[in-house]
Amino acid sequence: MKILVINCGSSSVRYRLFDMRDETVLAGGLVERIGERESRFAYSWRNDRGREQTLIRNEPLSDHRSAFRSVVSALREPASAPVFAELSGIGHRVVHGGETFRGPVPIDNETVESIRGLCALAPLHNPADLAGIEMFLEAFPQVPQVAVFDTAFHQTMPPQAYRYAVPEPWYREHRVRRYGFHGTSHAYVARRAAEYLRQPGASLNLITLHLGNGASAAAIREGRCVDTSMGFTPLEGLIMGTRSGDIDPAILFYIGKLTGAGMDELESTLNRDSGLRGLCGVNDMREIQALADAGDDSARLAIEMYVYRIRKYIGAYFAVLGRVDALVFTAGIGENSSFIRKQVCDGLGCLGISLDDDKNNACRRPACEIQTDAGVVKVLVVPTDEELEIAKQTMACIGSGT
Repeated sequence: MKILVINCGSSSVRYRLFDMRDETVLAGGLVERIGERESRFAYSWRNDRGREQTLIRNEPLSDHRSAFRSVVSALREPASAPVFAELSGIGHRVVHGGETFRGPVPIDNETVESIRGLCALAPLHNPADLAGIEMFLEAFPQVPQVAVFDTAFHQTMPPQAYRYAVPEPWYREHRVRRYGFHGTSHAYVARRAAEYLRQPGASLNLITLHLGNGASAAAIREGRCVDTSMGFTPLEGLIMGTRSGDIDPAILFYIGKLTGAGMDELESTLNRDSGLRGLCGVNDMREIQALADAGDDSARLAIEMYVYRIRKYIGAYFAVLGRVDALVFTAGIGENSSFIRKQVCDGLGCLGISLDDDKNNACRRPACEIQTDAGVVKVLVVPTDEELEIAKQTMACIGSGT
């Protein structure tokens, strides 16, 4: 069974083709810098002899529709077309499902219009996701296609976790509530953690930490998300590469009055020029750690604040869950930075979290356990794979026919 996954970002399109019999990747590609002067399109596939072939193009792609046209064209090139023959399904990542979608759904006209009605909640992502859906429905009309939503995993949160203390009409009429994001990643690593521990997911309480340029935490009770750090938008929660995370909203009023900055400028600043970048000028944790090691006080403070915020959420989610079986690190920083993992876990012995330095430093893919023998709470590093999770949900949705 071949499943093609389309993962569309605000300025990029990634695709991967899986053979779901053994979950191997048969082909994949990435379009970057959409809307810039020269976009880059790299794609690779395995030929009939099993050898990998790669092509790279540099061409102007003014918008997502032109990017998707290039992707469809690549899938149909004589050299790579046989690999994409006999598709069983196509799975599309859609960022925002609002309260409408609590799981993956087959794509039909009603689904398309529902996603269109949610564009106001994700204006940078849902329109681009829709462009891909419409392009692939036209290009592959006979192939079942499925929408997998980044917010769906968090739809099990109870009202006390997802509601804000704002006037009721804001929620009822304008859909203001906490939705959460990175749901596909949190769902994947929660399932992989259960497999690693050889326990049913429905028996485990987990705190999952997706730490990349974007970052979020989730509290998962018996396989269901009961709280997460991102909110109405991905801006809430942990300190991120360029996003501020939690701040007092009155700061916006204060800075607006003081400087004359408008709402668009303030929104851009909090999303693109805050977080680690706002604190020390760069947003790559590797660079920040190097600066801190060289004596840069701003970089040192950025790391301390980043770690402090994560630890606050861990403590809060212990209170939410009551019992925690495992703390799970994932995504670029979570998987690769033994330094950040150690900083996060140091001092959490009161919660039963105790890190083994040797295990932490030696941790490599695919998944590993890094707590001490005396640690009450398991501490795991589990690489995420959002595209594989989308492929699995797509296959399940097609198989169930729902």
